[in-house]
Amino acid sequence: MPQISIDDLFQEQKEKLELEWVSGGNERILDGSRIENSPQGLIGHLNFIHPNWVQVVSRVENEYLNAFDGDMQRKMLEPVFRGDIACMIVAENESVSSVLSEMANVFGVPLLRSPQQSVHLMWQLRHQLTRRLAKSTSLHGVFLDVLGLGVLITGGSGVGKSELALELISRGSGLIADDSVEFYRIAPETLEGRCPPMLLDFLEVRGIGLLNIRTIFGENAMRPRKNLKLIVNLKRSSESDLSEIDRLPLDRRKREILGVEISEVTLPVAVGRNLAVLVEVAVRNHILLLRGKDSTREFIDRQRLHMEGA
Repeated sequence: MPQISIDDLFQEQKEKLELEWVSGGNERILDGSRIENSPQGLIGHLNFIHPNWVQVVSRVENEYLNAFDGDMQRKMLEPVFRGDIACMIVAENESVSSVLSEMANVFGVPLLRSPQQSVHLMWQLRHQLTRRLAKSTSLHGVFLDVLGLGVLITGGSGVGKSELALELISRGSGLIADDSVEFYRIAPETLEGRCPPMLLDFLEVRGIGLLNIRTIFGENAMRPRKNLKLIVNLKRSSESDLSEIDRLPLDRRKREILGVEISEVTLPVAVGRNLAVLVEVAVRNHILLLRGKDSTREFIDRQRLHMEGA
């Protein structure tokens, strides 16, 4: 499972969030598996009952703490610091009490400070941490942005995935990754696809070799990431295979990846079939399905009404 140290998080977000390291150690780590299996929240305002992994102290919490004397503050904060929190951040340019700084040093909990509003601070960090700590997997295929939709093209070796991707790119689609695609579950029903750094910009085409798509087609031919919405599976087919395919499928196929169901269509590969056009049409049809317009069901309903009226 992915993980990130508070020191790395501080270095990454120091300028954007104007973070200052006040006290405490720098060895705390946020681990994706621990977060997934823990009842603790990822980030939130200072909470004494259900402490979040990252505790944010805004003006309201700071005023509440400062209403008590030092001994009472220690008594209230000790269970929080003894818990499994990763760090504490004082927001909104609030002053850091000596008790807070002292306890951060005693328990080795990183104590940071930022002039940002607490809500903005939490929004930024939650977004960053969700991406960094998301469950992930790698799948074989070519991942493209086709007409604004994230499409993964899969199929057996040598079936023509890269050639199809190249034709789609020449028609205006954007390449995210070829061969190995990393998918991250960044929300309950959302998978984000990214390219491994080693493969960035490259597409392998049999007979030609590795192509730098950014160099050949320009910046507009590349995308840094995209949410996966559709899987197109290429399958070699004979005439007998084509005759067995359901031409009016009512039940849409799904493939489960990291617990998220993704729509899948299978395109038979045969001589004379324009796969690039078929993929674009499949994408357009999927967009209509997402909007509640099912052409197949509409045709069957029309046919049924015609038969009933005959």
